[in-house]
Amino acid sequence: MKINSAQAPNIAPAQFALFDMDGLLLDTEIIYTQVTQRIVGRFGKTFDWSLKGNMIGLPDTVSANYLVRALQLPISVEDYLHERDQLLRAKFPSCKAMPGAENLIRHLHNHHIPIAVATSSSREFFALKTSNHQDWFELFNIVVTGDDPDVKRGKPAPDIFNVAAKRLAASPQNTLVFEDAPSGLAAGIAAGMRVIVVPDPNMDKSRYRRAERILNSLKEFNPAEFGLPDG
Repeated sequence: MKINSAQAPNIAPAQFALFDMDGLLLDTEIIYTQVTQRIVGRFGKTFDWSLKGNMIGLPDTVSANYLVRALQLPISVEDYLHERDQLLRAKFPSCKAMPGAENLIRHLHNHHIPIAVATSSSREFFALKTSNHQDWFELFNIVVTGDDPDVKRGKPAPDIFNVAAKRLAASPQNTLVFEDAPSGLAAGIAAGMRVIVVPDPNMDKSRYRRAERILNSLKEFNPAEFGLPDG
């Protein structure tokens, strides 16, 4: 689904692509939801999209602090994260690929387009989530995680995309960012890049007005619209 008007002809063609991971390449959000509800349910609370929509894509400590405060949970942020992470570790290896994700990555790799993962996940969680998808995640030229020492601030700050672009030797005007979260959209725009978003169906689409394109899945992405190989 195209939301914005067609790009102007004077816009530089894309030569690099940076990808968020959770909810975009891998279907991990359902795991986060199940685990979070399991924890907050003990206190008679409900974790729904009125909360999750404000947490998705943010660094762990930021989103956890928001949740604990919003639901007035009788536990500390640290205790919540400790329990959550223990449960997540057991579930992450079972996560599935999102529709169109593997095909797009293989397509860009086969056409020698430099690509990078730029995820707020830690290096440990990245390894767990991708453990059953290594055959296509190893096609990425660069992986930057949220605990990378060069990433000083999490999304919506542009740091992680700036670091990934620097390591790819990419210029912002020639770089596409693929995201699912409003915070990731803001980070990509702050980095001076064009952003394609694939929001969860439950998200309010009005939060993505500044995106270059809003898609229902990565299957809808048309490389030729951005000067990328389409064969």
